[in-house]
Amino acid sequence: MAFELPPLPYAKDALEPHISARTLEFHHGKHHAAYVTNLNNLTKDTPLASKSLEEVILAAAADLPAKQGIFNNAAQVWNHTFFWNCMTKGGGGKPSGKLLARIESDLGGFDKFKEDFKNAAVTQFGSGWAWLVEANGKLEITKTGNADLPLAHGKKALLTVDVWEHAYYLDYQNRRPDFVQAFLDHLVNWDFVAKTLA
Repeated sequence: MAFELPPLPYAKDALEPHISARTLEFHHGKHHAAYVTNLNNLTKDTPLASKSLEEVILAAAADLPAKQGIFNNAAQVWNHTFFWNCMTKGGGGKPSGKLLARIESDLGGFDKFKEDFKNAAVTQFGSGWAWLVEANGKLEITKTGNADLPLAHGKKALLTVDVWEHAYYLDYQNRRPDFVQAFLDHLVNWDFVAKTLA
């Protein structure tokens, strides 16, 4: 069964003015779609073609560098699908309930979380991702380069921001910090993060 490009969970213009419909047309419609196409081409007529996306990622991660191409494309399909769900129209602000309590107890408060998450995103050299993850029963902030993701390191992803340039260049040019700030202030889907944690 071929891997498919999942639809965006909102209209292309839903995240404006923070992320433009034009950015999503390229980012989802071209970049994400290309990873899906490449993954299907790389796994066609192999045992991996019938596996779940997560199984493909873990199998490829266990056989690097031989399966680097498969890992890169499978991980990017997963990362992007997860990233779209981390955002919502009218998002951002502050979470509540158990999620907020966990952020406060594990990460030193919500303001410190925002500062540390933004710092991880802004200081990721080159392309990559900043993450809020759960590892060994604790929340932590981490970052990964290129296609790498928490799943490959035994951690559970809860929130991510894409800091590959194609994620923000049409709207923010070289101003990555402004993009990450807009993501935190106006786009984060805290309901999704809370459900993923639960």
